[in-house]
Amino acid sequence: MNLQQELNKTSGFKNLELLAQQVVEGFISGMHKSPFHGFSAEFAEHKIYNQGESTKHIDWKLYAKTDKLYTKRYEEETNLRCHLIVDNSASMHYPDLKNLSVSSLNKVAFSALASAGIMNLLKKQRDAVGLSVYGSEYEYYAPEKGSERHHQMLLGKLSKIVTDKPNKGITETYSYLHQIAEKIKRRSLIFLFTDMFQTAVDQEKLFEALQHLKYNKHEVVIFHVFDRKKELTFDFDNRPKRFVDVETGDYVNLYADNIKGNYEKAVADYFYALQLKCAQYRIKYVGCDINGDFNTILTTYLVERQKFA
Repeated sequence: MNLQQELNKTSGFKNLELLAQQVVEGFISGMHKSPFHGFSAEFAEHKIYNQGESTKHIDWKLYAKTDKLYTKRYEEETNLRCHLIVDNSASMHYPDLKNLSVSSLNKVAFSALASAGIMNLLKKQRDAVGLSVYGSEYEYYAPEKGSERHHQMLLGKLSKIVTDKPNKGITETYSYLHQIAEKIKRRSLIFLFTDMFQTAVDQEKLFEALQHLKYNKHEVVIFHVFDRKKELTFDFDNRPKRFVDVETGDYVNLYADNIKGNYEKAVADYFYALQLKCAQYRIKYVGCDINGDFNTILTTYLVERQKFA
């Protein structure tokens, strides 16, 4: 039985820590199929050997098992600081699901579980993690810490945003990102989970705020979460439907087939423009379909951590 089948047996979204642990264990067990072959059981204690470094701390036993060079990483070297930012705007709670489970996630639940997975890896490596949550207002901030109590507090907050109903209203993402940037003083790896569907937002202001996050040599990664089937390909049956903007309440009545082609092109152009803008500002962009798995997110974390170290 594969990981997804195991996770599907878990009803609801009750124990985020357990779900995250299962996601990470499944990811690590599949590492032998990836460029991280041999980097599973020991990765919390090792880093890849770079040519020119001293060979003093090479782990030759690990080399015998993996045919790759790793050096032992000592505790004082593992004090990476990571800050997770989760968009909790009303649009992130799409689709509106009565029974959330790991086989049926909306965007905010996907983001919360992915964040918990990253936290699980950070905990294994004794790193510090912080969390910010924003929606129609700046809802929550916790600085980077590494204690068990702190981890439990963040997991509790992530679980809460999944189960609570969001506040409706315009989300001024750029304003909150500026506030978060002011709070993060020490160099950190920053992951932002957002659907990038904002109302009344000037794109230049948004990317100015993201650039602010890069201040003090922070590394910034955008995990752009979306429902590919509905939000990209507009896969709805051709019956008359009312499409409602969950943040403003505006709506339009239409037949899906009448606009499907134009809609798909407009969204594809928008996503492409976002990727170009991120490249321009040297911000890593990762597209995440909420109907997929978490491997791309966790792999991105490992890659960025290696670059950050």
